[in-house]
Amino acid sequence: MLKTFTIDKDQKPTKEQLAEVEEAKKHPIVFDEDCRELSPDMMKALESAVALRNRRKVQL
Repeated sequence: MLKTFTIDKDQKPTKEQLAEVEEAKKHPIVFDEDCRELSPDMMKALESAVALRNRRKVQL
């Protein structure tokens, strides 16, 4: 199940939200046809794109 929370920069997560995150850590990731596991090459490309995005954010 997917849950989405919007937390503002200065807002602290609630105890309930933190408890849900801790509980989610205990469960394995389940890949399926909608969410396939990334190959090592795809993971490398994603990491590169994230690094590039983060460098651009700092420059702005």
